[in-house]
This record gives sequence, C-alpha cells and structure tokens, in this order.
Amino acid sequence: MKLNTVIFDMDGLLIDSEPLWKEAADALFVSYGLRLTDKQYGTTTGLRTKEFLAHWFTHFNIDASKMAEAEKIIVTHVIELVKQKGSPMQGVSHIINFFSERHFKIGLATSSAPALINVVIDRLDIRNRIQAISSADHLPYGKPHPEVYLECASKLGVHPNQCICFEDSFNGMIAAKAAKMKCIIVPSQPDHKNPVWEAADLKISTLHNFNELLLDRLQKH
Repeated sequence: MKLNTVIFDMDGLLIDSEPLWKEAADALFVSYGLRLTDKQYGTTTGLRTKEFLAHWFTHFNIDASKMAEAEKIIVTHVIELVKQKGSPMQGVSHIINFFSERHFKIGLATSSAPALINVVIDRLDIRNRIQAISSADHLPYGKPHPEVYLECASKLGVHPNQCICFEDSFNGMIAAKAAKMKCIIVPSQPDHKNPVWEAADLKISTLHNFNELLLDRLQKH
C-alpha cells in the first residue's frame, strides 16, 4: 500500500517535554525521600503516567492508594512547566510542512492526557494541521501496546500499512511496529547509538533531517 499518512508521538518528539516530565517526577519522588537515576527514568519513558507510577510505586514499595493523587500532581506540574518553558523540538515546522505539502493525513498518537495535549498543540500552533488525535490515557492499553496508533489510523480512515510513525522512545517504537506501521526513530542525542533502534525502519538525528529521499526509501520497502 502507498504511504499517505503520518502519525507523530508528542512528548520528546514534537515538544521538548521529557526534561519537564523528569522535573515533575523528581519533585514528586523527592517528597517521598527518593530519586530516580537517569537510567531508571529512561526505562519507563513513553509509558502512561499511571503505568510509570505503578512501576516505581511497586519498585519503591510506596502505598498504591496514593497513586491517583500522584498522577494528578505530576500531570498538573508538567502542564504548568510546558506553559512556562515548553519549546518545540528541532525541525517541527519542517516536518509538518513536508507532509502537508505532500497531502499526507496527519495524526497525533500520545500517551499523554488530553489536557496536556491541548496545551502542547496550542503552544506549537499546530492544531489546524492535525486531522486526528489519539490519547492512550483513556484506552485499555498504553504503549508499547499498539492500540493508540491503531485508534489514530482508524480515526484518519486509513490502513496501518499506509502509515509512517515518528517516535523517540523504545516503548513508542515497539508500539508503532506492533501496529504494522513504518517507524522512524528520533532518539535523544545521548541515546542515539543504542542498538535497540535497529528495530526501527529509519533512525534520524532530528526531524529536520527527514527528506524526499528517505520518504522514497520507505515507499519502496
């Protein structure tokens, strides 16, 4: 099938929010006298907030009854941080324009809650460029399960095989590939040489590096 749709992850891919998520998570865990290392935090990147908390609350033996309130605290904190200092990742305007000019359908598939999605797309000024938004927040399964990508494709009225996904996390990459979609990974610079990215169809340094040649390569494979 001919590729005619692009679906983007959001956090760490379109908006430089991963440091903000970590800042909010650090603030929460400090209140419990705990701190996640960068390596620990990285293992749960891409998960929904509730799954992130479930993992670490279990790991640190924190009372699970406090998890719902902790989720509200983190999400509210991140929303405020994005409003204050959220900035686009390099190449966001380029990649949106690239696919718009080629009449691709454009979707967003993210683990984040709708309240944060609305703040981000308004801060990036891309609301009128996106035809469908799917949040895993309300779905039975989050990434690395493919459900959020499959829901987004359904909203766009396309077959998964017609979709290209852009991701920055391991869990997101697995979700996109499980959905039988092409996946382009844009990892953070410190993690760029990690061999796990070989499971993606392409790896690029920034969104700005995507071009017609790479699109043709994906169309032929």
